[in-house]
Amino acid sequence: MPGSAKAMAGLTVGGLVVVTAYSVTIGSDGWLWFAWVMLSLLTIGTLVARGA
Repeated sequence: MPGSAKAMAGLTVGGLVVVTAYSVTIGSDGWLWFAWVMLSLLTIGTLVARGA
């Protein structure tokens, strides 16, 4: 996994931790989950493109 894809995967996992902590502490926010899903899809797309 190249450096940029690894950094993006780390950002995605870190984003999941932040969104989960925010949801547990303050309450669920649909926009945060939407943004995290979009980031996840971008990460998967990057990983697939790098692998091809």
